Amino acid sequence: MTTDIPTVAPPHTLAGRIGKIAFLVVAALMVVAVAAAFFVVWTIQRSFPQTAGELQVDGLQAQVTVQRDALGVPTITADSSHDLFYAQGFVHAQDRFFEMDFRRHVTSGRVAEMFGESQVGTDMFLRTLGWRDIAEHEVEALDETSLSYYQAYADGVNAYLAEHDGAEVSLEYAVLGIQNPDYEIEPWEPADSVAWLKAMAWDLRTNVEDETERAMLVAETGDEAAPDDSLALLEKLYPAYPFDENPVIVPQISTVPTDDEGTDAAPASFTGDEAGESQNAVTTIEWGEADNVIEAAGMLLGDVGEGIGSNSWVVSGALTESGMPLLANDPHLGAALPSVWYQVQLRCSTVSEECPFDVGGFSFSGMPGVVIGHNDQIAWGFTNLTTDVVDLYIEKVDGDAYWRDGALVPLDVREETVKVAGGDDVDLTIRSTVHGPIVSGLTPDFTAVADGEVWADGTALSQGETDAAGALSGEHAVSLRWTALEPGTTAQALFAMNTAQDFEGFRHAASLFDVPAQNLIYADVEGNIGYQAPGRLPIRGAGDGWLPQPGWDSAYDWTGYIPFEELPVAYNPTSGYIVTANNAIVTDDYEHFLSRDWDYGYRAARIAHLIERRAAAAPLTAQDMRDIQNDNEMWIGKKLATVMGEVEVDGAGPQEAVALLRTWDAQNNADSAAAAFANVLWSNLVQNLFANREQPLPYGSQGRLFTVVDALLDDPADPMWTNEKIDVTGMEEMLALSAEQAYDELVSLQGNVTARWNWGSLHAITLRSDTLGSSGIAPIEALFNRGPYPVGGGASVVNATGWQIGESYATTTVPSMRMVIDLSDFDASSWNHLTGASGHAFHPHYTDQTENWSRGFQTPWAFTSDAVDEATVDTLVLNPEG
Repeated sequence: MTTDIPTVAPPHTLAGRIGKIAFLVVAALMVVAVAAAFFVVWTIQRSFPQTAGELQVDGLQAQVTVQRDALGVPTITADSSHDLFYAQGFVHAQDRFFEMDFRRHVTSGRVAEMFGESQVGTDMFLRTLGWRDIAEHEVEALDETSLSYYQAYADGVNAYLAEHDGAEVSLEYAVLGIQNPDYEIEPWEPADSVAWLKAMAWDLRTNVEDETERAMLVAETGDEAAPDDSLALLEKLYPAYPFDENPVIVPQISTVPTDDEGTDAAPASFTGDEAGESQNAVTTIEWGEADNVIEAAGMLLGDVGEGIGSNSWVVSGALTESGMPLLANDPHLGAALPSVWYQVQLRCSTVSEECPFDVGGFSFSGMPGVVIGHNDQIAWGFTNLTTDVVDLYIEKVDGDAYWRDGALVPLDVREETVKVAGGDDVDLTIRSTVHGPIVSGLTPDFTAVADGEVWADGTALSQGETDAAGALSGEHAVSLRWTALEPGTTAQALFAMNTAQDFEGFRHAASLFDVPAQNLIYADVEGNIGYQAPGRLPIRGAGDGWLPQPGWDSAYDWTGYIPFEELPVAYNPTSGYIVTANNAIVTDDYEHFLSRDWDYGYRAARIAHLIERRAAAAPLTAQDMRDIQNDNEMWIGKKLATVMGEVEVDGAGPQEAVALLRTWDAQNNADSAAAAFANVLWSNLVQNLFANREQPLPYGSQGRLFTVVDALLDDPADPMWTNEKIDVTGMEEMLALSAEQAYDELVSLQGNVTARWNWGSLHAITLRSDTLGSSGIAPIEALFNRGPYPVGGGASVVNATGWQIGESYATTTVPSMRMVIDLSDFDASSWNHLTGASGHAFHPHYTDQTENWSRGFQTPWAFTSDAVDEATVDTLVLNPEG
């Protein structure tokens, strides 16, 4: 008999089965992960543009060649203007369409259609300003040729969109589709391009924040019985431009010599006497010389780095090694990813009257043409004019009417609808007066100005009391008068500048640049240099726009605009150079009021000093221009270093930190420990003087604070040095406390070894996408944002990498691009900008210029055909379809 004994599987067999299962699970997960990775990579790369080979494109008249260099910068060559701008639109769409699409939603007040309810407030404000409506009026007024350029550009954009949709256009659309699956890309229109000029004008609107800030300050600190006290405080916090220390752009308005044919005849070597004898001047207004900038040469000089500004200068061949002009420019704008700029070159295969373009430089994606750069004859640069072109008016509104000169006048009222992705539509009523749209009720600041009821003479009244114009019924509101809210001609100006051949053509183009108003500098291959202030600049009535104006009194209205022929101009000045850095354009002797809110001129004086010092040692080179652009000297830092030598601080650590300043060269270099301490000391001092008080005071731009604090440091008895809230009496106690706080702050940020402190990482820039990179969802932000990158420079230095006191030391505003143009050899020029040619995340050209930008390096700028051919790494040929 046999007994069957049950068998049990050996342990290793069970383990084997478990291992096999685990292996299969891991293998399956790996397959899923690999598939997901391939899907992500495919999703990312499917929008990368084709940059080599050939494409058939519907709408072209003839073959177009697009050559790209190692940075992806395109040179577009076409037989006709139509094909040239058509191809520019196509190429812009290839590299930057999501940026273009987002911008047009901003300018038309339709951001909520992309990103939902959170953007309704933004749309309501932008709809109230009406940028898109104005752009459409400007398109209607375009001359036939300019309109054809915009239409060709739009056709090129739409040709690209016809073959690409959704994630094929950009990764952002794949992510946007998760939140907003119904979103559809619309065709591009000429008004989409023109409207972007309004957004740039808003970025460069200058002093409306200061005007608002001042009105709120008077409302908070003023006493109706003693308004002079509030006005005196304003004068202290917003001092006049230091004409005795820092330069003006045009100390003497030039005559512009012309020959019998009307072309510019003055050589670059003209002296003052020779220029004075010139006949047939375009402009004959003469002004006395301002104090020479050399008087400020011993100062350490800078600017409002955290604000929106720019540097530009041009030097004549009399000061250069080549004997020909050099022109430098670096506009300061908010940091953006991708950069606001797009490098491009536009070349007609045969330059002719029909196709007159041979130009290279920096463009805006979404717009045809080149904004800043050079053609084969002239070069030009921009900085913000800083003139006051925006005024706030306090209106007295009663129902659907408002008061004007003792009578009620009907408000202009229109209704609009804000569409909201994933939500209900929002109805919007827009009310306007003769001055412009009513903006109170849309933003907290403008609403506070209306509630404060402060106007031109500093008067503050309560609701229901008697106004200056008599007993007026109703409530106060704030309207906005702004030059950009009227149709203008800037949309034509770019083409005129791109094709200008001499100073006369340059000035004609400048006359069309009405909004935004910019300082324009000039150089040409004949050796001439020049400057022109363009723009639609208001002539005011009773007020000067420093505080809000009473809207019920027409005496405060604008009465017109300064004629172009009376705007400041300079041509081949005897100094041999022209510097513009948002400083005062002219002295107060100029017959028209321009502004009381200039940048305070430290940056301009520093640049002028460096030009003069270097030119005295040796003829200037393009490398000298690049070195000046990267100058990090901090004027207030040296001033603080001097006064801190006499201040006693408690503790070995703070004493060691203060000692760093004794040997500091005042350069905010990225690797400098002293620069880190100086900037943190400055931040704490400013906050202790202005913010940490029982009645906080605005501190705003650091350029203005240089002047304010400098005056305080020269007056230890000033009552501002006493602050009961922080238990400080006198200047020495304030400086000592600020230094001790700065030491503690830096220890918490970078440790207690002072030698290891550095400004670069404290001041680093993180590049953030304006849209999905600011979503608040970390994995999505990681797809689009890059950095941080350590940088030098700072607020109120020539290398203007700005930061916000009281918020962070991180860089927020930047020299958005840098260029140096050599008129002796255009191929010896150089350029760089913040990010790269591509707007596609993970593309090789997404941020491939950032490292060089952060270090202040510029790359060679090939312009001539031979140089472009040598630099070309990819060539795309666009052929007419069929």
